[in-house]
Amino acid sequence: MPYRILLETRARREFLDLPDKSRGVISDAIDDLAENPRPHGSKKIVGREGYRIRKGDYRVLYVIEETEKIVRIFRVGHRREIYRNL
Repeated sequence: MPYRILLETRARREFLDLPDKSRGVISDAIDDLAENPRPHGSKKIVGREGYRIRKGDYRVLYVIEETEKIVRIFRVGHRREIYRNL
């Protein structure tokens, strides 16, 4: 059974602010999380609950809620800025 994908308000705003080309790549990666929330290359975030996936210079930070089968995305952005103010 696939997971539901939920983008928090901040993540949705960050996603819409991405350049068009990058937005397409990130959109595909987010869609893939519904089938496999821990894809090859995903890593646990140090010092906070959650995981991250990497697509080029961009990162998607998310939490997996196993009991409800939900992947909750809380940040999307460039690697240079994504980890600030977590």
